[in-house]
Amino acid sequence: MRSSFQLANTLIPFALLWIAMLWSLDVSYWLTLALAVPASGLLIRLFIIQHDCGHGSFFPRQAVNNWIGSMIGVLTLTPYEYWRRTHAIHHATSGNLSHRDFGEVTTLTVKEYQALTPLRRFLYRLYRNPIVMFGIGPAYQFILKHRIPWDMPRSWRREWRSVALTNAALIALCVLASQTIGWMNLLKIQLPITLLSGTLGVWLFYIQHQYEDTYWRLDPEWSYYEAGLRGSSYYDLPRILNWFTGNIGVHHVHHLCSRIPNYRLLRCLHENPILQTATRLTIKDSIRCTRLKLWDEDARKLVGFAEARSVPAHSPETPRPNATRVSAGLTA
Repeated sequence: MRSSFQLANTLIPFALLWIAMLWSLDVSYWLTLALAVPASGLLIRLFIIQHDCGHGSFFPRQAVNNWIGSMIGVLTLTPYEYWRRTHAIHHATSGNLSHRDFGEVTTLTVKEYQALTPLRRFLYRLYRNPIVMFGIGPAYQFILKHRIPWDMPRSWRREWRSVALTNAALIALCVLASQTIGWMNLLKIQLPITLLSGTLGVWLFYIQHQYEDTYWRLDPEWSYYEAGLRGSSYYDLPRILNWFTGNIGVHHVHHLCSRIPNYRLLRCLHENPILQTATRLTIKDSIRCTRLKLWDEDARKLVGFAEARSVPAHSPETPRPNATRVSAGLTA
């Protein structure tokens, strides 16, 4: 009942705001853009519901979770099964320097960065630039890459089917819109929502793992529970933002036990003192984290490019980076 109510109090206001934005086109496009702000917040909240469905934590029956998650995936432009599998990999390997594959913000160690060619250093700097990370990147990820996820293995048949069905549903909705409200009206309404929610969503994911005293270790030193408690932040947001983001800021609790639904995360945090030892970030703290780019294995902290210059050059015992990871990071 709690989950059903949460779905209703998110989906219905989102639909009403979308209709209001359509009406506002005849009044002022500035009003349309203003309404896109709360609509974007609701789309993020829908994404968190899709996220919980993927973890099997929203409804008791997984079949219901999968159906609801797939339907929401059309609105969020995120194929449900594809995202579900890559996100499961993220949970299984978060903070593990030996396994930086799907579902991660590409992060190199200082010595890996020093071993790169000038061109690859430039590409990594470009990828980690805030304009790319939070502007161009989210637009590319949600609008283009989710349509054809080129890095997904061909053997993932269920995930490819999810991509195809999501794309087919989007084409059907676009055809319907062209015959009713018109292509331009659809773009004027949906594009601002998609761009803003995508940027905010990537920001949330970034700040949940990219802070100075986060956790990165090589096998076999890496620990799932240490990565959850120390490598995932507690993003302490105002109550209204917690509502729109589905308490995803309580990220360390989520990583320790992904079967906890979003509406129980704060209660778990408050009732368990050990969970209150995680790194707490305010909005002001989080803005300063954008300067952090590389993992210093010796100091065991994230540092900026300027700080990395003082770190000794690559040593033989330090694992060299995968030659394709930095280039892939631009489109990951």
